[in-house]
Amino acid sequence: METLITVIGRGHSGTRAISHTLYASGVYMGSQLNPSGDKIPPHAMYDACRVLAKYVKWNGGLSWDFEPLFTMPIDPAFEDLINTYLSDVLRDKSENRGWKIPETTLVYPWIIRMFPETRFIHWIRDPRDCILGSHKTDNLRDFGIDYPQTDNIYERRAISWYYQYQLMKATPKPKHIIHVRFEDFVLKQEETLERLEAFLRIPLGQIVVRPEAVFRWKRLDEPNELPFDFLREAIAENGYV
Repeated sequence: METLITVIGRGHSGTRAISHTLYASGVYMGSQLNPSGDKIPPHAMYDACRVLAKYVKWNGGLSWDFEPLFTMPIDPAFEDLINTYLSDVLRDKSENRGWKIPETTLVYPWIIRMFPETRFIHWIRDPRDCILGSHKTDNLRDFGIDYPQTDNIYERRAISWYYQYQLMKATPKPKHIIHVRFEDFVLKQEETLERLEAFLRIPLGQIVVRPEAVFRWKRLDEPNELPFDFLREAIAENGYV
């Protein structure tokens, strides 16, 4: 039985760790990968994100209306772009195949509808760490999504994190999904791999991880300067303190 696997999580959530784990465990992750384990080239996926964004209404502030995405017909242009991006994965005959690219998170609702049997790994990292590094999705306007204007790069990244988290929360759960914290993968890799193996139904190999990769925000000179007030609820929901 063939299994399709994908990883959902904002850029800099540590998703390269699970991508490298899947690849090292024999999962076909695409014909070309970059050092982060992203399936490339990414351009069709980026364009698909912009197509979906046309149907997301910004209510102002940090509020968006995602409801149309769950019931409206999927835009045919979106389907064409996703089928183009995933053409090598969909053609491959491997028993276990999938892909990872953070921008999949921006199109999560329609990926579920296109591929309902996919096994989704929802990968999350403490947002205070996640926003320390730059990523393609820092400026959501590059993908057609409106949000409050700010010149503070950390606030911009935090808004991107918040938007993607709210999109995932609002989306009806797919048939197969597991939630994994990056911190647990690093600090309790064996236990976390056991959970993933039961979910994916395949054996997984261990990769080298670095404990210093977690909770970096605590080691900043002025950790309280990061603009994460509106992330407090998500921080608590995911067990971060």
